[in-house]
Amino acid sequence: MARKLKKNNTYHSSSVAPVKPKSQKEMAQTEKSATFALGVVALVVAVCVAPLAAEISSSDIHHHKHLSLKMDEAQLTVNNELSYEVQVSWKSQRCYQCLYQQLGVVPAGLDPGQPSSVNFVVSTQHEITLQINSTPIELELCKIPFHFGEHGNYSLWVKTLNASFGVNCSVVTDKDPVNSYIPILVAFLIYALLALVFAIGKKVWGLDAVRGLVLRLGSSMETERLINSELGPTRVVPPVTDNILPPPLTSSKRLRSLDTFRGISLVIMVFVNYGGGRYWFFRHESWNGLTVADLVFPWFVFIMGTSIALSINALLRAGATRCSLLRKAVWRSLQLFIIGVLVINPNYCQGALAWENLRIPGVLQRLAWSYLVVACLDLLVARGQLDVLTLDAWWSPAIDFLLYWPAWLCVILLEVLWLFLTFQLPVPDCPTGYLGPGGIGDMGLYLNCTGGAAGFIDRLLLGEKHMYQNPSSRVIYATRIPYDPEGVLGSINSILMAFLGLQAGKIILHYRERPKSIMSRFLIWGLLLGVVSAFLTKCSTDQGFIPVNKNLWSLSYVTTLACFAFVLLMLIYYIVDVNKWWSGAPFYYPGMNSILVYVGHEVFEDYFPFRWRMSNSQSHAEHLIQNLVATSCWVIISYLLYKKKIFWKI
Repeated sequence: MARKLKKNNTYHSSSVAPVKPKSQKEMAQTEKSATFALGVVALVVAVCVAPLAAEISSSDIHHHKHLSLKMDEAQLTVNNELSYEVQVSWKSQRCYQCLYQQLGVVPAGLDPGQPSSVNFVVSTQHEITLQINSTPIELELCKIPFHFGEHGNYSLWVKTLNASFGVNCSVVTDKDPVNSYIPILVAFLIYALLALVFAIGKKVWGLDAVRGLVLRLGSSMETERLINSELGPTRVVPPVTDNILPPPLTSSKRLRSLDTFRGISLVIMVFVNYGGGRYWFFRHESWNGLTVADLVFPWFVFIMGTSIALSINALLRAGATRCSLLRKAVWRSLQLFIIGVLVINPNYCQGALAWENLRIPGVLQRLAWSYLVVACLDLLVARGQLDVLTLDAWWSPAIDFLLYWPAWLCVILLEVLWLFLTFQLPVPDCPTGYLGPGGIGDMGLYLNCTGGAAGFIDRLLLGEKHMYQNPSSRVIYATRIPYDPEGVLGSINSILMAFLGLQAGKIILHYRERPKSIMSRFLIWGLLLGVVSAFLTKCSTDQGFIPVNKNLWSLSYVTTLACFAFVLLMLIYYIVDVNKWWSGAPFYYPGMNSILVYVGHEVFEDYFPFRWRMSNSQSHAEHLIQNLVATSCWVIISYLLYKKKIFWKI
């Protein structure tokens, strides 16, 4: 996250008033007075020489004074040897078509070979481009792209080339930066070591010889009971198909891969919500593009759709009516929405919630809306008995698609509506079809057009005070108006994401006894969606027809993340359910209690042991430790709840 750059002028000259020396009569009184006078004379000499010394060595003073640096900051000293002052501006390389932001002005050099110097604080998260202009005439002298390192000290020298009378700009490293990514490597190695120890220990304890030895060492009856309870044959836990829909009433098999996939998404979501060690790639992208934080919410929506397909099929087979399931879907969506509003407006310590600034959209609200629409679509076309369907007909390769064409038609119409509103809805003072961030983007021409039609619809229907007040677009693009990434227009594409997850569930249902067919169809869907994404984005971040954008929940964002979801689910399904190389632990446990973990981590975010006072709040390492401990605590909590068979279903 790029921070506001600060400046500190270190070129200075100072003078100190000379101290009046003692008289000779007073110095002759005692030997002590004489000694004191000599000291005073020395002080007077030092004071008189100091201004001259300061003027001679002014170019070196800045090396002795360092600014106080925070996370993702470095010190840049600009040395100007030119005979006129220069203006220093900057622009992040992640800021598409942005205006340069003023960093500061450096005075003209004192004398030939004696530069003036000014210290600045610059961001180290992304590569930035420095622009040096002359003043008062805005004439570009040079432009330098450079990626500064955290807590490094750098010097930018602006000199005149005698031969061509041009200007030369060069960056010199005065102090090497620190490697802020080492804590991530150490954390990865620690968790990998713990996983390895756990896997080896489980294998060793499972050996008959080891179990027999333990039986002989302790009380045979009690020890056998304990060992069987922990290492005996796996018990079939009453399945919880999803945290929204009830479990199937008769289910002999449960796909652990689905809960594992959901758990992976949830654990990453909790980690990035807690701060992700304050690393920029664990935070949401400012506008176009993807970071780790942008992956998990769509995956959660995707796997919710998969669970809807399995749950409704099981309940229809058990004899439930479509009307009863529709009533339950509406009631559960309402509960999700209400819980979401309460979770994202935690003013418990500041008095009662005030309607005038209550945020309405949110993560759980988006889940509630997507769940309701997709569940209704599935109830429209779902079949309770799939065994009677043949796979030998010529159209059978597309059976999981053709049987549900009415639902697909509804989703396609919703996408047509999204495209029409996005690209054809007139927005006051903004170009039609604008997809940019506003602010300083697009050369500052559309300052208050953040999100185009999506932002306009939210402001029109919800009001600015009921939207998210600190969008990620403020980080790099310096936007000024509220914008909600979980707004109204983006909800249409979240329905598409959940519906693609529903399609994955239909594949599992129709090919449940043919794992190879399931995996091949997952790969085919991933490939098709990847091709669509490549076309929409032109394989670029900002140049495509519809860029990948989490704030907008753009069509390409959904197709890209659904492509990843199909491929990832295929891999987990192959490892966990087909070959059983991995049980899914520890992600399986939070995946079984996802709503409880999500709500809990939001409500108890500021309580110990999820947060504590750090000795150095500007340390990536301390933030990473705190966020990893907090996330691990929720994994442990979900494991304990799983052992107690406690699941929160709504």
